[in-house]
Amino acid sequence: MTDILLPISVICLIAGLLLWWLARAQRRRSGMPGGRVRYSDTAGDGPPVLFSSRLGLSGRPDYLVERGRHLIPVEVKSGRAPEQPHLSHVLQVIAYCLLVEDAMGRRPPYGIIRYADESFQVKNESTWHREVASVLEEMRWQLKQGDPPAGAEDDRRCRRCGYREVCEIE
Repeated sequence: MTDILLPISVICLIAGLLLWWLARAQRRRSGMPGGRVRYSDTAGDGPPVLFSSRLGLSGRPDYLVERGRHLIPVEVKSGRAPEQPHLSHVLQVIAYCLLVEDAMGRRPPYGIIRYADESFQVKNESTWHREVASVLEEMRWQLKQGDPPAGAEDDRRCRRCGYREVCEIE
């Protein structure tokens, strides 16, 4: 009987190692950083998970991944990767870095933009912080002026907008 148990335990060990290796390979191909997924917003509903009263901003990254003592925001885009990430995507992931720091007290060293075929790591640097602050200031100024946000004249974009239910633009 023990002659049979040894080969079964070896087979189980090999199968476990194979599954572990396949999971690691899949994660590398997905562009997700190693670590524990602390939050996922892939369903796209529910209240904002992060809020900063300092910035007057709230948001929900697609994922928050814990790597050591860091929380890394990951923003997933469905399209193919451009040569360089779009500026709006960079500012979005940096805004999530700022929100993580303000809401959770943990400054991410970088954020990740994941396109369908490639990932980009964006360093969480003060140059980007100033750019986010500038864009927020411009957006608030435009709202005060009653100017509709860019793209509001496009019905297709308007229909897909996540703020449609609360938008005051006809």
